[in-house]
Amino acid sequence: MPKPHLSLPDSLTKRGKIALFLAVSALCGVLTAGLLVPATAVAASGGSQVAELFEHLPGELERGPLDAPSKIYSADGKLIASFYAENREPVKLDEVSQHMQDAIISIEDARFYDHGGVDLQGMARALVNNAAGGGLQGASTITMQYVNNVLIDAGVQAGKPVEELTISGTKSLADKVREAKLAVTVEREYSKDEILQGYLNIVLFNRQTYGVEAASQAFFGIPAKELNIAQSAMLAGMVQSPNYFDPVTNPDVTKERRDMVLATMLENGKITEDEYKEAKASGLDLDPQPIHSGCTAAAMADYFCNYVENLVLQSDVFGKDATERARLLARGGLTIKTTLDSRLQEEAQTQIEKQVPMGDESGAGSSMVSVEPGTGRILAMAQNTKYSPEPAASNTELNFNVDASMGGTPYGFQPGSTMKPFTTVAWLEAGRALNEVVDASRTFYPEGYDWKASCAPKNTVFSQWSFKNALPGYARPMTVSEGLTNSVNSATAAQAAQLDLCDIQDAATRMGVHRAVDGKPLEVASPSFIIGGQEVSPMTMAAAYATFASGGRYCEPIALLEVTDSQGTKYDVPDQKCSQAISQDVAAAISKPLQKLVENRPGSIEPIGVPAAAKTGTTDLSEQTWTVGYTQGISTASWVGTWQSYSSLNYVPVNGVAREFVDGSSIAGAQWTGYMKKVAEYYDTGGFGSVPANMLYP
Repeated sequence: MPKPHLSLPDSLTKRGKIALFLAVSALCGVLTAGLLVPATAVAASGGSQVAELFEHLPGELERGPLDAPSKIYSADGKLIASFYAENREPVKLDEVSQHMQDAIISIEDARFYDHGGVDLQGMARALVNNAAGGGLQGASTITMQYVNNVLIDAGVQAGKPVEELTISGTKSLADKVREAKLAVTVEREYSKDEILQGYLNIVLFNRQTYGVEAASQAFFGIPAKELNIAQSAMLAGMVQSPNYFDPVTNPDVTKERRDMVLATMLENGKITEDEYKEAKASGLDLDPQPIHSGCTAAAMADYFCNYVENLVLQSDVFGKDATERARLLARGGLTIKTTLDSRLQEEAQTQIEKQVPMGDESGAGSSMVSVEPGTGRILAMAQNTKYSPEPAASNTELNFNVDASMGGTPYGFQPGSTMKPFTTVAWLEAGRALNEVVDASRTFYPEGYDWKASCAPKNTVFSQWSFKNALPGYARPMTVSEGLTNSVNSATAAQAAQLDLCDIQDAATRMGVHRAVDGKPLEVASPSFIIGGQEVSPMTMAAAYATFASGGRYCEPIALLEVTDSQGTKYDVPDQKCSQAISQDVAAAISKPLQKLVENRPGSIEPIGVPAAAKTGTTDLSEQTWTVGYTQGISTASWVGTWQSYSSLNYVPVNGVAREFVDGSSIAGAQWTGYMKKVAEYYDTGGFGSVPANMLYP
């Protein structure tokens, strides 16, 4: 921390400077009196106002716990990431090299072991040297600086604006007096070594780096106990102006400052002439270590980390506003236990990068997210980019798996045919059957077609809607089950034409389906929503399909299991929130044609060794492709598509392979299959129940 500076305006007259000299002289008298006699005895000496101030100042320094980092863990105890405003690793004094102790004392307070907290000799010398030049510098001892740092730390933790804190360059004479009195008290209560230890652990070295251990690790990759003379001098020099004396961004001035510290160490007899010359001739020899705070430095699951961060910042459980919540996350020492399963996370990341590597020349995005049926616990969340604001082909802060409000893309992605099961849910709930035949020959509905939509505004006129099927030969009569297994657009439209569109919307909404852009239910004004014409997020689809796996029970996705702070206080986290969205019979019936899809082995999809069901989805020009599927214990949405521009993946080399037609069963299907084969048996793998006859046959 820079030494305090009481600046004087250029216009200060000679008389004003003499007055300042007398005032500070009175301060010196009061400080002497504070050590030797009651302050009232000094009043008659001309320093009555300063003495009165000194008498009424608090005499004890309240020291709260230092900031502690918050840590996010997986459900199985693996560290995901740490958050801190102050990178600090407190150590004992005997864990700090003697060179470092000598360096900081030499440059900051050479008489540290000789004074009682306030160096009157040093203050007087600074006064004589600086009064004529317009300021008071060089008068703070290490003890006074320690006091100041403790006061600042307490203010920051209390949420006070930085500009209100008495940081160097902003101190009044009253601030100086308070700091001095508290320094005297600290010296009476603690030994010199205890004070030096406290100072070395609290002082700012650079940006977020506080304390000598963290600074030593940050710039040299070694513990403070191993710091040599040159390294110690560099760190000690940084304290005066932590951002200016930055060896990474300002190496030349930092070296000059280091050499100044070396000179003071030589002058004070802490190093020999030979040691001085050798250290001065050396370079800075940095080994800077990466930042370890926040999701950009997550050990795994960086986008899940950001999702958890957003949960904290958006919940009033953790503070009255985002500022207070961010302060708690950065300083409150939270231990955040999440739902993430590190085994599934690792495998999801492996399978994604196997299909669409980070930085792939195609620019394609790829993601997978898994939730647990019956609980809503988020088990894995992965994508083929790195969470980072730094510009690079493989970097983005957008989380492909979640809604816009939680850090996702602005609109989400069109899910294509993965929307079709919700029409069949409404079909079954209307008393119809899977093996009922529909006329799937129609691929055009004119403007003004009489769609039934009871929840739409009166006089709604539906626009013309035309579409095509992915493959020829399917514009014909077929069963609903066949249409769903083979993903026939015209079959789903034929079902919808016999239903109320609002019943389809309602079925999807009950199962958690909503628009990624604003969280609202799907719009019924355009019937194309039934085959994926409106954008959703992968996590929405994984949670919705988990309803089929859990016997019709929909659970909102959750990520937090337990949150406590450094004092052991527990925070309320959202309870599991589930509802019976559809009947067990309907859930079992939907699973039947979706199991058939897996058994038919389309594209890269194949059976995974346990009962599994899935549905693929592809937009018209293969801009977005999906496989969403489940076992009894895991529901996973796999997405591959474009996210920087809305363009086709057809004929584009993805991982070096160009395909004439990319659909949901190809790349997205391959990563879903590879992943589910590896992880399915970690969770329940039973069947999906029997289907009553009335839902099978009309």
